[in-house]
Amino acid sequence: MQTISLCMIIRDEEEVLARCLDSISDLVDEIIIVDTGSLDNTKAIAERYTNHIYDFPWIDDFSAARNFAFSKATMDYCMWLDADDILTQTDRELFRKMKKSLDGSEDVIMMKYHVAFDEKNNPTFSYYRERILRRAAGFIWEGAVHEVIAPRGKILYSEAAVSHKKMRPGDPQRNIRIFEKLLADGKELNPRQQFYYGRELFYHERYQDSIAMLENFLNEKRGWLENNIEACMQLSACYEKIGDTEQRLCSLFKSFIFDTPRAEICCGIGNYFFELEEYKTAIFWYELAAACVKNETSGGFVMLDCYDYIPYIQLCVCYDKMGDLQSAERYNDKAGEVKPHDAAYLQNKEYFRKMRKRP
Repeated sequence: MQTISLCMIIRDEEEVLARCLDSISDLVDEIIIVDTGSLDNTKAIAERYTNHIYDFPWIDDFSAARNFAFSKATMDYCMWLDADDILTQTDRELFRKMKKSLDGSEDVIMMKYHVAFDEKNNPTFSYYRERILRRAAGFIWEGAVHEVIAPRGKILYSEAAVSHKKMRPGDPQRNIRIFEKLLADGKELNPRQQFYYGRELFYHERYQDSIAMLENFLNEKRGWLENNIEACMQLSACYEKIGDTEQRLCSLFKSFIFDTPRAEICCGIGNYFFELEEYKTAIFWYELAAACVKNETSGGFVMLDCYDYIPYIQLCVCYDKMGDLQSAERYNDKAGEVKPHDAAYLQNKEYFRKMRKRP
């Protein structure tokens, strides 16, 4: 059986580190912990799981820290997790099965990353990440922030997933501080960094700066397809914030330059027309969203509810607004098939029950 080194970089993670390691420690063959300056009980907790603990001075460079962690690994494969990640019991079993199936020819094992959840703990936002990498292949992390390893060689997509379960917010200034330090030092941002810097500017409500960065990113035409599509969605959100309704819509349509319509984009266009009370047009886009097929191995961000639940529940409302109760109830039933315990579905169900009793 192939062996795996878990390689983690951590700092002040006493609240979540044990939870993470409890979910994975018996599935890997070695645990490498790199501490970048903890002031709490993090290192003492790590010592309960491994004696491979190293200090690495934080230099505002995630890739440097991750590459240092990988350099300490001795097993066949290197795996990375953040301290607030976990494997659920279901994913633990899928991971165990996947590990047994490896024959050493696989260079990269991609695992789904669940980063947002509904009230029933079902994932609503997921994407694949390069999670386990063959050590002898010499993979190197790149990027001071939003670091990445470009997959190459033989790639396996695993059914096992990692769930990102934050217990408290991180430093909201960290990422933008790193980007702006790079710029202050005269560094040129590559296309991936431009994309993520544009997102960070949006999160910091610097909408005009975000627009300028994302437009430049798209105009240079050097970006990865999935980032291009996401940039169009982010631009639309920026224009919505500043009240430019025309550009809000045009940014979503611009995504069609890069690929066929995605459900996330179609829902965004549907929402635009829904807010204008142009329900017939909104219906067209929500129905298109519901007909889109998820491509979860594209590497892009996937908002799972945009492919079924959101368009169904919105179609229910649209048809109700147009006085077509039969179609409205039909779509509410379809939403209920996806999320039978959802409050909106149940509220609509009661509404239709009462409407049927009216004389």
